Amino acid sequence: MASIAHDRKNNTRRILFVDGDGKRKTIRLGKVSAKDASTVCHHVEALLAAKLAGSSLPRASAVWLTDVGDVLHDRLARAGLCEARTAPETHTLGGLLDAYFDGLEDQKPATITRMRQAETALLAFFGDDRPVERITDACAEEWRAQLVADGYAQATISRTVGYARSFFRWALRRGLADSNPFLDLRAGAQVNPERSAFVDRATIAKVLNAAPDAEWRLLIALSRFGGLRVPSEPLALTWHHVDWENMRLTVRSPKTAHHAGKASRMVPIFPEITEHLRAVFEQAEAGAVHVITRYREGQNLNPQLRRIIKRAGVEPWPRTWHNMRATRQSELASTYPLHTVCGWMGNTKAVAAGHYLQVTDADWQRAVGPGNEASHKAAQNPAQYTNARAGSTRKANRVEVSGEAFLRESADDCRDTQYTGMGRPGLEPGTPAFSMPCSTN
Repeated sequence: MASIAHDRKNNTRRILFVDGDGKRKTIRLGKVSAKDASTVCHHVEALLAAKLAGSSLPRASAVWLTDVGDVLHDRLARAGLCEARTAPETHTLGGLLDAYFDGLEDQKPATITRMRQAETALLAFFGDDRPVERITDACAEEWRAQLVADGYAQATISRTVGYARSFFRWALRRGLADSNPFLDLRAGAQVNPERSAFVDRATIAKVLNAAPDAEWRLLIALSRFGGLRVPSEPLALTWHHVDWENMRLTVRSPKTAHHAGKASRMVPIFPEITEHLRAVFEQAEAGAVHVITRYREGQNLNPQLRRIIKRAGVEPWPRTWHNMRATRQSELASTYPLHTVCGWMGNTKAVAAGHYLQVTDADWQRAVGPGNEASHKAAQNPAQYTNARAGSTRKANRVEVSGEAFLRESADDCRDTQYTGMGRPGLEPGTPAFSMPCSTN
């Protein structure tokens, strides 16, 4: 049996009982009401009886024990009446990110590099040992605001927020987090128009002339006129992939290889590519496998390209390789259906519209030039409309159509002509019989 002791001086209560080994034990309750103390005493007796008999706990006491606070539960456990609760494991941000990258598979090196940049941004703000449950929606907003204050580009912020959202989505599925504080965080646009550039043919001709050898000229041509992703796609190109008979290239794409049916695509050997491809073919050693052999291992082609551009007397444009590929897609889209161009480029219409297609000077010239069909019709239609409204006059109208003058003789006034029939004889006047529209003859 258990009893309640009341210390009236401090107004505290405790439960007293004798355990099965004959030892007297105490469970301190602190300042609680007599009713609450009685409830605890009742369940302590149930716990002691179940322990001594080796039987299951009554349902009411089992529910009470589950819901009781950690402090009292710990005192009951130390008194030997129940098992101690296992402290919930605390997951830190650093541990979460380590687990994420340890299980990462099938990601390209460039993608992993960008993910690591997002990891660095998170750890720099929150710290490695920050408990995951202490990262709230408000904390996520403060983190994004800090990225803005640190001068990150809008596209970089958008990408970084997207990766943070993915990290916590992964953690949610594995029980490492209870919520995703980045789920509703505004990411922003990943497109920066200020970094777009149209690389015209005159410019690329200068760059080709400044290239040091045939392979470099082919790399530039494959990007600017073939729309290939440099360096991955040209470096994967072998002579087996060159179909001279049908003038086609089979382009293997490491970037999209993990998508079903996107491991490779067919690209025409456009006339702008042909001479450079033949030049490299004629210089290739017997038995050579890859088309590009000199610039395969451990070379960063982007700074080398920028040096070539400067050597050509041209100011390097931003995103050098990407903007050459985007320029080619914009050119082709003005001639061929977009689904065909996207098939050659290896992207989707949505990606093309968001990241590649540009409005060119040629588009503006076609829009405002004298041969523009839309502008001609727009000028013609008001003139025709004005003359049609003047058809009730008897003046001749001169209308300029396609550079020739035509004389339009207006028709007579067109109005309803009333015919009056003879009424019945009598006092009443004659009534209208019917009305006919004017003749069209």
